Amino acid sequence: MKYETIVGLEVHAELSTDSKIYCDCKNAFGMEVNTQVCPICMGMPGTLPTLNKKVVEYAVKMGHALGCTINTVSKQDRKNYFYPDLPKAYQISQSDIPLCENGSLTILVDGVEKTIGVTRIHIEEDAGKLLHDDSFAGSLVDLNRCGVPLIEIVSEPDMRSSADAKAYLETIREILMYLGISDCKMQEGSIRCDINVSVRKEGDTQFGTRVEMKNVNSFSGAVRAIEYEAQRQIEVLEAGGTISQETRRWDDAQGKNFLLRSKEDAHDYRYFPEPDLRTIVISPEEVARLKDELPELPNKKLARYVTELGLSQKDAALIVENLDKSMLFDETVALGLCQPKNLSNWILGDISKYMNETSRSILDTPLTPKRLGSLIQSIEQGKISNASGKIVFDAILHEDKDPETVIQEKRMAQVSDADALTQIAQQVLQANEKSVTDYKNGKTNALGFLVGQCMKLSKGQANPAMMKEIITALLQQ
Repeated sequence: MKYETIVGLEVHAELSTDSKIYCDCKNAFGMEVNTQVCPICMGMPGTLPTLNKKVVEYAVKMGHALGCTINTVSKQDRKNYFYPDLPKAYQISQSDIPLCENGSLTILVDGVEKTIGVTRIHIEEDAGKLLHDDSFAGSLVDLNRCGVPLIEIVSEPDMRSSADAKAYLETIREILMYLGISDCKMQEGSIRCDINVSVRKEGDTQFGTRVEMKNVNSFSGAVRAIEYEAQRQIEVLEAGGTISQETRRWDDAQGKNFLLRSKEDAHDYRYFPEPDLRTIVISPEEVARLKDELPELPNKKLARYVTELGLSQKDAALIVENLDKSMLFDETVALGLCQPKNLSNWILGDISKYMNETSRSILDTPLTPKRLGSLIQSIEQGKISNASGKIVFDAILHEDKDPETVIQEKRMAQVSDADALTQIAQQVLQANEKSVTDYKNGKTNALGFLVGQCMKLSKGQANPAMMKEIITALLQQ
């Protein structure tokens, strides 16, 4: 019997504000344990939180990016549950009136567009972190992360495969980075997700019982977790069992999940309005201002690269998914020095290789858009060869020089004068009669040897394309 997988995602993204959501403590990762804390984020009795305005602005921007309705009046609520890394025994979140709701996101899966509904985006505070080590018994608590601002983006159950979920997560990450509101460093837990999975027989209209998997912290892990849980549920149903609503922990190392607890419903959290914080009121003018500040979003940029600049969808997607590459591409195209397709090849080739090998952003190197455009222009105009271009590229990065300076200093300018190239070709043909005879007897690989000898005689300065044409013409006479 065939089954359909139903997936919904709750994405938690840490916001890149300077301070935490309800206090002045620094919002920073990797600091000494329990050094970025104060009585407010430690949940000491009698302390009063104060909402960070920037958190609201960032959430509204994400709401605009996903086409949400922005609630100009909303509130915050206490979500009550007991866990050792939550010192107050409640989390300040939003329940029935979130900042943003009723949006959508269009994703691309195997060349097909799909629209995923976005139920809501709300703000909340993060909890602390439990520390475990063989050097001590039990667990220790680091409260540095308490009060770090989060937005939670809750999707509709509109995804039907792990591929849909992966595309959705990647697009959400790209938008967050384009907006500049989260660094999206998954290795630091800046973006993580809870996954809701259910299955139903093909043709059924009712959803099956959903199971939640908590805090999956990689996109590849999300794919594996979805596929594992769907298969687990199918096996239970095929054996005549029933699916229980529960929360499970995904163990990526083992490739399986484990039962944590029975799944809570909203009433289990005993939500009630947060009495220590005032109502959030945003003026329509402020909502409009935040919308006007949105940059070109990645999905629109992708369409522009393909339709206006002639890139393939694959190449365009590879550039769009990296903000640094996209910025370099856009700024270089704006100069009008070179063809977008050639620029794309350089960014996805040598530049991507450099970034991967050094773990550096290309924006932090001497390779400016003008230098890159001038380099590619020199190749397009036949001033230097592709091979010479790679040498110039390396010199720009390590010697901080303009392409023109490198070309002059290294005497790399190609000779494109037909008379001069003909003289070189004639010398080579006279000195290599055997290769000429081999070519005329059908050994076409002799042509490559002769061209190579011409390039050697010219000390690499001959235009290789013209050199090949001239050699071929002389051989055919």
